[in-house]
Amino acid sequence: MQIKTILNRIQKFKSFVYGAVRLVECSPVPTLEVEIQPRSNSRPLCSGRGHKRPGYDRLPERLFEFIPMWGHKVFFRYAPRRVDCPDCGVRVERMPWVSGKHRLTEAYSWFLAGWAKRLSWKEVAEAFRTTWDHVFCSVERAVIWGREHQDLSDVKAIGIDEIAWQRGHKYLTLVYQIDSHCKRLLWVGEKRTVKTLLRFFRWFGKERSQLLEFVCSDMWKAYLKVIAKKAGNAINILDRFHIMAHLSKAIDEVRAQEAKELKEKGYEAALTKTRWLLLKRPENLTDKQETKLADLLRYNLRSIRCYLLKEEFQLFWQYTSPYWAGEFLDKWCTKTMRSKLEPMKKVAKMLRRHRPLILNWFRAKKQFSSGIVEGFNTKAKLTTRKAYGFKTYHAAEIALYHALGALPVPKTTHVFF
Repeated sequence: MQIKTILNRIQKFKSFVYGAVRLVECSPVPTLEVEIQPRSNSRPLCSGRGHKRPGYDRLPERLFEFIPMWGHKVFFRYAPRRVDCPDCGVRVERMPWVSGKHRLTEAYSWFLAGWAKRLSWKEVAEAFRTTWDHVFCSVERAVIWGREHQDLSDVKAIGIDEIAWQRGHKYLTLVYQIDSHCKRLLWVGEKRTVKTLLRFFRWFGKERSQLLEFVCSDMWKAYLKVIAKKAGNAINILDRFHIMAHLSKAIDEVRAQEAKELKEKGYEAALTKTRWLLLKRPENLTDKQETKLADLLRYNLRSIRCYLLKEEFQLFWQYTSPYWAGEFLDKWCTKTMRSKLEPMKKVAKMLRRHRPLILNWFRAKKQFSSGIVEGFNTKAKLTTRKAYGFKTYHAAEIALYHALGALPVPKTTHVFF
């Protein structure tokens, strides 16, 4: 089977035909060049309006890179025609295998973008003997096209969180769709301020924002303020993970301080190497850890009292009624405020301030939590780590949309991988 026959099967262009195919002998990389010629008596299309117009002249031949075959780089060789358009003036014709002034064909661009989801951009460039810039431009074009054609008509639940992406407390605000039928990254914003989240709601639209039913977030004041203002009809569910993280941080603070005091007073180092012993759930402990915890519970230590308060709070998540869950929360906070454990008292005050939002988890019938968001955040960090860090926000934004956005792709006549 001839190469022209294969190309006609997989990549045929209306009003154009494939000409001679030659192997470039002097090229440092094995290269095939395929000539393209317009069909006789065909009229070129204006690149502006897309109408058929009379020809004006022809430009010198150009090379357009196509998908490699059998380890050979493949180029289309074509001399573009210029058209005399009464509306646009003299313009270069529209060529169906390429977009605008790019030298990568559309098929090759989508080919690189597809592989960039599986490998790092550098690995894709090395595997297909191209440049990192070509891979980046291909991914960027795929993201722009996908963002323009994505469907936002049925978004009912979203999750909002931030990740650190560079040194020096630099953050990205990430908004995910967490509906049962669709989970994806919706939007990326630089920093984690009020203005950042306001930009998301402006992009998302006032009408769609009012139709939101559930919003999962942490207790960051900037987020809570914007959510209450822009998505007032939605139930704002606070993240279980972050609430328990505050309790664990309080236990860790008390344990570290108490261990230091015991050492200074010359007492037995009972709290040495017990950090994860107190932070892990009882069902996750090993046999050795269970034995050591049983011995530790015999001591009247502040760390043990904190641990018991944390384990008691776990009963809160087993309730189904918001009313009875609220009763338990009030009693637990009152008990904790009398414990004389300052870090735990700080957590109790925080829970009291956010009581209505915490109980929203039960009002939402426990359908949504930020567990999905944390999973996406792990993938987002992996995406940035796989590139060994991005120097610009734009590159990080493009990579995250490409990896997590579940963006649509155009239908093609042939799948190359």
